[in-house]
This record gives sequence, C-alpha cells and structure tokens, in this order.
Amino acid sequence: MRDHRSRFKIRAARVRKKIADTSSRFRLSVFRSKRHIYAQIINDGEAVTVAAASTLNKDAIKANKSVRNVAAASLVGEVIGKKAQDLGIKEVVFDKGGYRYHGVIKSLADSARKFLNF
Repeated sequence: MRDHRSRFKIRAARVRKKIADTSSRFRLSVFRSKRHIYAQIINDGEAVTVAAASTLNKDAIKANKSVRNVAAASLVGEVIGKKAQDLGIKEVVFDKGGYRYHGVIKSLADSARKFLNF
C-alpha cells in the first residue's frame, strides 16, 4: 500500500501532465503548508515567477485570526488576482498540485477567478 506522500506525488504528476501543453498561458500554482497557503503565477516558458501572494502578508494576518482557513485563502486569491490584473495577465492555468479541489484550495481559486479566467 502506498503512503500519503507517494499518492500526493502521483496526483501532482497527473495534474502537471494535463497542463504541460499550455505553455502559452501562465500557471497559477498553489502550495499549502501546515500553517500558511501560497499562490504564485509562473511563466513556464521562461521559468520565472511573475507574481506571488501568501498568508505571510501582514494584511492577511490583520484581517484573520487564523492564516490557514478559508477566509485567509480567499484573501490570498484576491491579492494574486489583483496582482495579475495589474500585470495585464487575463488567463491562467490552475495548478492545484496534488491537493483536492476542496476547502482552502477551492476558496483561493474561486476568489482568484473573479479577476482571472481559468
């Protein structure tokens, strides 16, 4: 039986395989740690991070008591969406990694979708 980490890597590889052909668009990648949530927009053609946001921002800490709940993830989604809009990015590919599209990940994606198409 496979452990949690190996199943996570398999799911992440499956997601990356599906979005590998979309090098013409930017990629919105999400990372979730035990304490924080991070989002970054990546240009895979040049292998450069264009914009990033996380719950480490002071605004996120002031707005919420917890930095790892749905409300904090929604705030991070809004911040990354606004940064992308300021840079002129209108369309991205959502890379959820090996995470389920549920809870914090879904909240971040829904709030970023207000500003971006994916």
